[in-house]
Amino acid sequence: MEFLYEYGLFAIKLITVAVSIVAVIAMLAAARDKQSGAGAKGFLEIIRLNEQYDDMRESVMLATLNEAEQKVQAKALDEARKEKHKADKKAAKRNATDDVARRRVYVLNFDGNVSASAVEHLREEITAVLSQATESDEVVLKLESAGGMVHSYGLAASQLDRLRKKKIPLTVCVDKVAASGGYMMACVADRILAAPFAVLGSIGVIAQLPNFNRVLKKNQIDFELLTAGEYKRTLTVFGENTAAGREKFVQELEETHQLFKDYVTERRPAVDVVQVATGEVWYGSRALEVSLVDDLQTSDEYLVECVGSADVFEINYVLKKSLAERFGIAAETSVDRLLLKWWQRLTCASHKLL
Repeated sequence: MEFLYEYGLFAIKLITVAVSIVAVIAMLAAARDKQSGAGAKGFLEIIRLNEQYDDMRESVMLATLNEAEQKVQAKALDEARKEKHKADKKAAKRNATDDVARRRVYVLNFDGNVSASAVEHLREEITAVLSQATESDEVVLKLESAGGMVHSYGLAASQLDRLRKKKIPLTVCVDKVAASGGYMMACVADRILAAPFAVLGSIGVIAQLPNFNRVLKKNQIDFELLTAGEYKRTLTVFGENTAAGREKFVQELEETHQLFKDYVTERRPAVDVVQVATGEVWYGSRALEVSLVDDLQTSDEYLVECVGSADVFEINYVLKKSLAERFGIAAETSVDRLLLKWWQRLTCASHKLL
């Protein structure tokens, strides 16, 4: 038992020293990042989906053959790649001479939360696309969002409007949900494609908040709310709400709802906004009936079609992790491994002693 005690004490000292060293390095890295501003920068990650789909198709094909057939087919594929490479080079030269380029499709992703925080990546991706895209190209947005804050999704929709203003075709694919603010973004598109059971719509506005005024009164706690301006604060969490304040709050909700309806009407004139702007949601097939979408199709199906006729690029803006964050992750991993090794050795030693 004395051995276990000494071993455990040594391990704790070792871990303490290691954590202290990493903490000092992390603080120095944080100070460096703060001075250079490196933590806020990111980079574009671009994947050519044509090659990815080709590799997938070839892998599946080869897996279905026996060993002898695989060798023959692998040789044939290698020859085909060489021929394709030559053909692509000739086509590139011809297009450069004729000033004709193969159509390009840019694929973006938006996975929305309540605050639409993904807009920080979307704005960078759209700026990058606008630097190269022409009216003959296309942008495909894979959109998933149940909505959230009005101003946040308003900004996200405005980013997509940048493509519309430049007359670059935009297709939005909804595999799961584009509701409320998510649909506000979707309706900017020239075409909306949805999976048969995707959820769309919810063209409405909601606001809710608790009120603790009676609890405060019961416990004889005063709450003071001082404002300048008749409607600076209509409803409060701790103050006593009035009928006039409640009426003004509802009026503001109605005004926001009207702006939402106008936005949808302007971008999708075929939609009967009176019918759909009730706050209800529709599944894909029903959404097609009321013109909330243009076709029933998953994003995978559509992208496979695009790969056959265009160069398809998936673009993601990735934020760089600061040096401090990288050291933090490395430190956490190292400590976990150290603790695991210590526990394993302690367990082995215990078994030997027993």
